[in-house]
Amino acid sequence: MTSTDPATDPATATATATATATDPITDPRARRLAEFRDQRFGLFVHWGVYAAAARHEWVRQRERLTLDQYQCYVDHFDPDLYDPDAWADAARYAGMRYTVLTTKHHDGFCLWDSDLTDYSVTATPYGKDLVGPFVSAFRAAGLGVGFYHSLLDWHHPQFPLDRIHPEWDDATGDPGDRDMRAYADHLHGQVEELLSRYGPVDTLWFDFSYAGRIRQGRPVTGGKGPDAWRSDELMALIRRLQPDCLVNNRLGIPGDFTTPEEYQPLVPPGEVWEACQTLNGSWGYDRDNLNWKTPEQLIALLVDTVSKDGNLLLNVGPNARGEFEPRALAVLRGIGDWMRLHSRSVHGAGPSSCTAPTGCRYTQRGNRLYVHLLEWPYRHLHLPGLAGRVRYAQFLHDASEVRPVNTDPNWDNGNVAPKGVPDGAYTLDLPVRRPDVALPVIELFLDSDVHDADEKGRA
Repeated sequence: MTSTDPATDPATATATATATATDPITDPRARRLAEFRDQRFGLFVHWGVYAAAARHEWVRQRERLTLDQYQCYVDHFDPDLYDPDAWADAARYAGMRYTVLTTKHHDGFCLWDSDLTDYSVTATPYGKDLVGPFVSAFRAAGLGVGFYHSLLDWHHPQFPLDRIHPEWDDATGDPGDRDMRAYADHLHGQVEELLSRYGPVDTLWFDFSYAGRIRQGRPVTGGKGPDAWRSDELMALIRRLQPDCLVNNRLGIPGDFTTPEEYQPLVPPGEVWEACQTLNGSWGYDRDNLNWKTPEQLIALLVDTVSKDGNLLLNVGPNARGEFEPRALAVLRGIGDWMRLHSRSVHGAGPSSCTAPTGCRYTQRGNRLYVHLLEWPYRHLHLPGLAGRVRYAQFLHDASEVRPVNTDPNWDNGNVAPKGVPDGAYTLDLPVRRPDVALPVIELFLDSDVHDADEKGRA
């Protein structure tokens, strides 16, 4: 990934889906887009020899390590506890419906036995393909499978130096005697290997184009974009080999979905979009990084994303022995405990045309509106515009009724009756004590006119 910076060329950051207007019955990619939207929650896995350094996946660039200095991690990478079935179980319990695995990060190290380079898992003490078992385990668990693949390659001898390359010298500004076209051939060849060896691939998640990029206030000299990657040609290869495969927007040309990274958009950044977030600010395993998000924070991020018609791809960086560390597993279990009771407000749900009050987020599935209470009000919750439109209300975690309040002053104008309630609001009587769940959700059963209006608004 791109450290703390969004990894998209600003000119393509708003790229949106190219297949959303097609018929999902006849167009395979449109069917995949509909499936993608229904899944809503996925697992990102950043894993490579940088896990041995345990100092973030950009460790080679951040510390300006030479290839010789970095080689110790290749020489000692032996994930003897690697159990992709356990990873899949953790993802499934968390309520995730798909996964994306880093097949190669910017360091150029490959998790599969590529015919095009020796810089792969076969050069490590472990010596065996890591991608194939991962794919088999996640498919067996009923989860979709996608591949992350870096467009950069700091190991390849023909990849031209630039200002984010570990070997870049600001004093000389010399890109080296490199052949970008030869490197692009290598890039295309590795993508073809991945699409030809592992069966159906749901998603290709590229990272990243940076022509014209400004990083830390300075232009990235030598930044590369779609002309360098030959992105149109690469996209044609993907469509030919796997027409159902979705492609993100980081090739520098329009893709099927947009990918904001490590920030939460105020409004949807594209017609189809996927927010990608870390557990602690690092994508790869970072032993001493203690900036961990809580399950409650991540559930709120997930709900906010779905309320804006997006997906959340949440990352785990396994350690060098091949395990999810205890802190990551605890967070996933916390999310899963909530999802076990509340998943129907996420999976298959989307935004609502109804206006949520402050401190709440709405998602909707058919005639069911889900009120996610990010803040817990005292006694009364006023829902604008829903008076006379709600047939029944209940807490989602235990299906206990939440009763409405009659706010008509002609019914009760005493001191304890709510005053100043906006016209058209539907008011619920909440318990004083907040339910003991990470994020309380109220499920409203709406009259058909609200459902029909919402469906019309999304069409």
